[in-house]
Amino acid sequence: MNEKTFESNLKDLENLVKELETGNVPLEDAIIKYTEAMELAKDCSEKLNSATEKVNKILASDGELKDFEVKEEN
Repeated sequence: MNEKTFESNLKDLENLVKELETGNVPLEDAIIKYTEAMELAKDCSEKLNSATEKVNKILASDGELKDFEVKEEN
């Protein structure tokens, strides 16, 4: 199965929200579209969290991924 990109899911989510905001969607269709939108939002959130975790790691001199820590100087 070919997984959709974050950007593609976000665009689909935006389109669903626009459709639902019109108020011209029959209730049964609105429920289906709302459920689909929630699944897309969950997938986008998971992908964003995963990307954040990756960005917050750095490659140490020994080649091991370690958590990135900002050291504040007083």
